[in-house]
Amino acid sequence: MGMTGLILASASPRRAELLTRIGLAFSVQPADIDETLVTGETALNYVERLAREKALAVARDNPHSLILGSDTSVVMNGEILGKPGSVAEAEASLTRLSGGTHQVMTAIALVHDGGCQSVVSVTDVTFRELGTEEIRAYVASGEPMDKAGSYGIQGLGGIFVSELKGSYSAVVGLPLQETAELLARAGHPVWRSWLR
Repeated sequence: MGMTGLILASASPRRAELLTRIGLAFSVQPADIDETLVTGETALNYVERLAREKALAVARDNPHSLILGSDTSVVMNGEILGKPGSVAEAEASLTRLSGGTHQVMTAIALVHDGGCQSVVSVTDVTFRELGTEEIRAYVASGEPMDKAGSYGIQGLGGIFVSELKGSYSAVVGLPLQETAELLARAGHPVWRSWLR
């Protein structure tokens, strides 16, 4: 299939780049959903719910397409560190992540033929100790401002990571192995789009 029926329900340029890198053709339709955390909801349940809601929201107008929804949360000691609302928030997040291990939880959901399958990838990321000036310079670069946890592993923030256990691509924004698995299960293996 010419994968023309694949829609990414996300505005993230990093997710789009990852899908392109594995040879998929798709269109982008960001989903507008309420991202408020439900009281008592775990981070894992939260990211999975958001990924599903994004995919299902876009599926309403595209009943015959394959829709991929995804959501990422950075979790330190059980607390979700979202996208920073200010320079001070970004600096505070990075200071908290410094010298410790946090979890990056990325959920992926695929809506296909009215059904929705989802999976969550959890990766342990360890930061070395970060210097104050280094944190300030990083925040001044602008890179952290649109990212969960206030850093991008595929950019300048890559120099902070001393260890990673899990999926690198999931930390960037989309767990490729799990994404391919969901597509294959839906009858659309990724490798088919390599046969041109």
